[in-house]
Amino acid sequence: MRTLETLIGGEWVTSGAWIDVHDPADVREPLARIPALPAKDVTRAYDHAERGFALWKRTSPFERARIMTEAARLIRERLESIAADVTAENGKTLAEARGETGKAADFLDYYAGLARQRYGTLLHDVRPDTRTHTQREPIGVILVISPWNDPLITPARKLAPLLATGNAAVFKPATETPLSGLHFARALHDAGLPAGVLNVVTGRTAEIEEALLDDPRIAGVTFTGSNAVGNRIRRRLADRNVRFQGELGGKNASVVLADADLPAAAKAVVAASFGQAGQRCTATSRVIVERPAHDDFVRLLLAEVEALAVGPGSDPATTLCPLSSPRQRDSVLADIGRAVDAGATVLAGGAADPERAHGCYVLPTVLGDVTPEMAIWREEVFGPVLAVRAVEDFTQAVEAVNDSEFGLAAALFTRDLSRAYRFIDEAECGQVAVNTTTTGWDVHLPFGGFRDSGTGYKEQGEEVLRFSTRVKTVAVHY
Repeated sequence: MRTLETLIGGEWVTSGAWIDVHDPADVREPLARIPALPAKDVTRAYDHAERGFALWKRTSPFERARIMTEAARLIRERLESIAADVTAENGKTLAEARGETGKAADFLDYYAGLARQRYGTLLHDVRPDTRTHTQREPIGVILVISPWNDPLITPARKLAPLLATGNAAVFKPATETPLSGLHFARALHDAGLPAGVLNVVTGRTAEIEEALLDDPRIAGVTFTGSNAVGNRIRRRLADRNVRFQGELGGKNASVVLADADLPAAAKAVVAASFGQAGQRCTATSRVIVERPAHDDFVRLLLAEVEALAVGPGSDPATTLCPLSSPRQRDSVLADIGRAVDAGATVLAGGAADPERAHGCYVLPTVLGDVTPEMAIWREEVFGPVLAVRAVEDFTQAVEAVNDSEFGLAAALFTRDLSRAYRFIDEAECGQVAVNTTTTGWDVHLPFGGFRDSGTGYKEQGEEVLRFSTRVKTVAVHY
């Protein structure tokens, strides 16, 4: 078992107390341990971040870009070892982990490029002999809280833009999957990031929550995770001048119309539903099928599900990995059980994998006879579970998509261009796809949901700069 250190003030430190990290493919023995920092070390991280910000905001954007580009190079150089740790702590397949590692480097490269671009706008001024412009400035120390499902790409998505724009960060990786985030921090550290600009807090959230969230030096919090936790953080920050960026839950729907290419739609829905064992915020968990195509589509869907290979992420043959933890496995199984009790029919899966009792496996599950009143249709499950429902026509399909408190991602499969554009206009979601999966949004594409799926600040692309910068307006009379 490896013993890891964490990064505080430019130094790799331990605490004397430890948290074990397990491989969800077999949870009998821990694979590593990380420091369980006490609250005083969290405060120390903010001390260093405050000093780091004072230096980093005055650092040339070209130097920031150089450091980030070098960090991206180091991540690519270390890709195999990093991907192995992503798989080991999270469970996802090596193919998925390699893709995640490469995309983390892409985020650094993309925002290194943006660091060189314009940072303000020249404006006309009604006053004579007056030149007016705006300029963007960093906001300060930002707390980054990342989830366990994408333990490398989510920190990269959050940290790269805020570092490129001159902010400092205190980063809290998920307790279940800290190795990936530590790899990201090490690459930046080795690339020459000044001490204190990035500080990584590992520990038990219940023991450090007050120190983590209540420090008066926090200028912004960016969080990805459940609505329950996100709303608790939002309420905690409500009476302070602290920005909150939340990427929260989803109950994403794919619509299959009768005129669609049904085999292609079945392949795309299975990829979107069961990649990473359904543990993606943009995973399809509801499929809405126009009634004339329902039976044929379900037959094709079940054939694609049957072809999935369940196993550990380290096995190249695996296409459906374990869930991230015993708690997550048990939660998903309980959701399936409640759906069956409510009247849903198990068309595939519906249980743990009896051949892999020491791991966190749930067989790929398809549920039929689902009604819109059922919890399985309305609440996020975050596992390899897909609910299928028939509707009469396009209008009912759009209504079914929008009949949700969430609004992250939706997809439509059709050959009808007019209905495709109607869907784009009418779907109440932040991400809309036509004839492709609900998942798979690239680094330069703005990302984030509507309704309870997110907040007003998007991630990715140039949109994220609205969160990590503030605008100053300047007038000069000459």
